[in-house]
Amino acid sequence: MATSYEDRILRVLSYIYEHPAGDLSLDALADVAAMSRFHWHRVFRAITGETCAQAVRRIRLHRAACWLVQSDKPVAKVAKDIGYPNLNSFARAFSEAYGKSPASFRSAGQFLPANPHFKTGEYPMHPITTRTEPARRVVALPHKGAYAEIGKSFEAFGALCESRQLWPHVGPAIGLYLDSPDDVPEQELRSYAGAEYRGDATPDGMESLDIPGGKTAVLTFKGPYSGLAAAYHTLFGNWLPTSGEEPADQPCYEVYLNDPRETAPEDLLTEICLPLK
Repeated sequence: MATSYEDRILRVLSYIYEHPAGDLSLDALADVAAMSRFHWHRVFRAITGETCAQAVRRIRLHRAACWLVQSDKPVAKVAKDIGYPNLNSFARAFSEAYGKSPASFRSAGQFLPANPHFKTGEYPMHPITTRTEPARRVVALPHKGAYAEIGKSFEAFGALCESRQLWPHVGPAIGLYLDSPDDVPEQELRSYAGAEYRGDATPDGMESLDIPGGKTAVLTFKGPYSGLAAAYHTLFGNWLPTSGEEPADQPCYEVYLNDPRETAPEDLLTEICLPLK
């Protein structure tokens, strides 16, 4: 199955190369890869070492460099053909990447290769198991903005549970992260801070979310929460390509097994859960 994921990467890279002026959004490339948009960006970055947006920019500018040297297309036509209808924005992007203006680059007659370096196998290992997870009902506070700042939403969630005496109905704390920080502006990132809930009515000011149960890959991470991003690379870059599994069209979620208020950072335990088909 490793070849299957590598084939998807190569198919997408080929598509970008062949359609530099086309729709190369994250959703469009996920469709080319025939993979869930929730997980495609993680697989791509973990295996190639760059985000989809970085790959699109790199390949577009590489094609421009080739055309500048190997053809007599006007610079404005080169810009349009790689998806930059604005000549100024193209010139600025090209200069940042190649250190010369498009015209100067054409005069110098040089271009650089644009081959990605696959990163599979270069991430730290963590225990990963496949198991059947129960369906979960979660109540949570929505959080918008940097994922690193979600702690304030968890603090607010805990304060509400305390003031409303909800703890007898509350299970493990759970975080859901719906967007890719690589492709969505930080201020627009969507996530939820909450916990499994066994009560009846949804508490005022909170939202009720259902996490379907079923086959799930679970990575157990021990250590401070700041190390979780690298753990995702282990899951998507090392484990998934060789697992024979396919992610479901659902976001990952994190289950926090102990309380950071009572646990040393190096002893914190987090389960990163990847729903599977």
